[in-house]
Amino acid sequence: MRFVTCVVFVSVCWGTFFLSGCANSPGVLGASSSGKDIVTESDEPEQRRRARLRLELATGYFEQGQTKVALDEIKQALATDPTYVDAYNLRGLVYMRLNDIPMAESSFRQALTLNPRNADVAHNYGWMLCQQARYSDSFRLFAQAVANPTYTSKAKTLMTLGVCQVRAGQPVEAEQSLMQSYELDAGNPVTGYNLAKLLYQRGDLTRAQFYIRRLNNSELANAETLWLGIKTERKLNNREAVLQLGDQLKKRFAQSPEAAAYEKGAFNE
Repeated sequence: MRFVTCVVFVSVCWGTFFLSGCANSPGVLGASSSGKDIVTESDEPEQRRRARLRLELATGYFEQGQTKVALDEIKQALATDPTYVDAYNLRGLVYMRLNDIPMAESSFRQALTLNPRNADVAHNYGWMLCQQARYSDSFRLFAQAVANPTYTSKAKTLMTLGVCQVRAGQPVEAEQSLMQSYELDAGNPVTGYNLAKLLYQRGDLTRAQFYIRRLNNSELANAETLWLGIKTERKLNNREAVLQLGDQLKKRFAQSPEAAAYEKGAFNE
């Protein structure tokens, strides 16, 4: 499993395991970050109910990797209810996976036209723009999402913002965003790893050690976290810690590139 520094769908990620986390799955009965009352079964219009059932099918297909089948269900959902924001949001994610950026952007734009306050859409659109190196626009959308008082995934968006700020060559701003994310959700391994890595690269080794040790002492440690821990402890001249982490790396992730690098002593790669 690899650490991909952020996200496309379903839960945040370590590589392919965690990184699907920048996007929320469509709400069952309405978007929680929309700033409007959630629609419940008693007052859900029949048109929306039928569209929602289609979208639930689409979400399942998307999660299983059946992208084109998911897209067909989304089309039927939108044919039933052309004002369904969550359907446009998922359509944007589908086209991102298909690498059709113009269609993905069109989908996210339509969703925000229907509901400018939807933080989930703003987050997903911002991540797409970050991947296209359109950093200023992506930062604006992340800020828009975080500013929504009803948005419950601010830690995720701040983490993604921090990752994008690193890509944009803004390490100071990235540290601030990642620290804010960590304060909101200290248990997110992607945030902890990216924060430790940023501090390591800046030479702030004692602080990097704190965050990577905490992660490596949890059940969420993987080859990348152990390797970063090894390099950090080595620079701090903690030989015993290096050997302990190295033993873990060789035993638990013997086939990983990090284990091979450790065996070769390639600490600067």
